[in-house]
Amino acid sequence: MQPSLSQIYVSSLDQARQHYARGAWTEALRALEWAHIAGQASFPRHAHVHWWMLKAAWRLRDAREVLGQLWRLWLTPLGHLSGRLPRGNTGRAAVNPFRPMPLPADWPAVDGETRRQG
Repeated sequence: MQPSLSQIYVSSLDQARQHYARGAWTEALRALEWAHIAGQASFPRHAHVHWWMLKAAWRLRDAREVLGQLWRLWLTPLGHLSGRLPRGNTGRAAVNPFRPMPLPADWPAVDGETRRQG
């Protein structure tokens, strides 16, 4: 049985919280990338992931990522209002917030969906 986007979101967010609690903020950010991809279509989930990314970036003292997450928290409502939510985008500061990205190589098929790039 293939997981749903909701299941991937919840699982990835749980992993991120576990990493964060251990002080493994880089690993938390990696798990949050998957949560971002899976939860991006839902405004509350999308904003929640960026909040967690901001928290992890702050703990890492990564100024670029902190500023990028602040920018993305501001952009998130605009992206939902305009419908500009690029598929596969990981939500990190190093990537263009408007550019679709290939899904990770190990991304599962979801609800019978065929694998699409970008």
